[in-house]
Amino acid sequence: MMDSKVRSGARATLYTKNLKIFTGNANPELAGEIAAYLGIELGDANVSSFSDGETSVSINESVRGADVFVIQPTCPPAAKHVMELLIMIDALKRASAKRICAVLPYYGYARQDRKLKARDPITAKLLANIITAAGATRVLTMDLHAGQIQGFFDIPLDQLVGVPILAEYFRKMDPKDPIVVSPDVGGVTRARDLASRMETSIAIIDKRRPRPNETEVLHLVGDVKGKTAIVVDDIIDSGGTLVKAVEALIARGAKDVYACCTHPVLSGAARQRLEASPLKEVVVTNTIPVAPEERFSRMKVLTVAPIFGEAIIRIHEDISVSRLFE
Repeated sequence: MMDSKVRSGARATLYTKNLKIFTGNANPELAGEIAAYLGIELGDANVSSFSDGETSVSINESVRGADVFVIQPTCPPAAKHVMELLIMIDALKRASAKRICAVLPYYGYARQDRKLKARDPITAKLLANIITAAGATRVLTMDLHAGQIQGFFDIPLDQLVGVPILAEYFRKMDPKDPIVVSPDVGGVTRARDLASRMETSIAIIDKRRPRPNETEVLHLVGDVKGKTAIVVDDIIDSGGTLVKAVEALIARGAKDVYACCTHPVLSGAARQRLEASPLKEVVVTNTIPVAPEERFSRMKVLTVAPIFGEAIIRIHEDISVSRLFE
């Protein structure tokens, strides 16, 4: 639960001097929602490109001695958005900002978090090093793909969780005979968290991945017959894994199947796959902007602005952020 005293303080106090929010081009709509929640205007900055494609950044107001938060998920096109983030951090550091927090609602390159074969890069660690070297003094993110990425940073990192937002939505929906389904063994903790908040049980899909973005369902651990299955994951990328999971659940007797995730990457033909699937609804958050052409009638987008706003207030005022994990 969120602290009402902190929330009311956000409304009563206009942090116009010492707290500043800037954004690149990755998700300006979410940045605007967060700034509105805090009761302040977005910082004045121009983030564009030179004619040769290089990123151009201009900070058009003083940030000397300020607590600055740069809101920039590293979503596709990831290379462009990463460079915008790094150059903004560098510009703010050189302009004498007191503290710079990189707010990454979605941390890209997180799936390359370890070596699976010889000569593989560990890109999640490389990105952590670059963000730190650029001048960030803190990182605020949500639902990292792999928990060990927290240890890749040598600066403080706060990881928010999206399950409470998803759980609140499904509790209000009150589906009949729900069961939460993890699409793989690695997502069991997330599924158990959602199931606990909904006071129900879980099932687990045992799968193997012969190639990236391809999957084969081998077994289902748990009974979904006659139940409303809710598949929960951190990312929906191409949608192939999710659609196969949905088909497996229906084949094993699930009455209805919903899907939810924190990060809607939705690459390639994801929208077409999801729209053609027997899914009852797909519930996502706006850590990554979902373009109008990627949406369809059975997609619901929930906002993460309030929880990020509360976290920014707490970091700015040096208050514990852990309450927001509950």
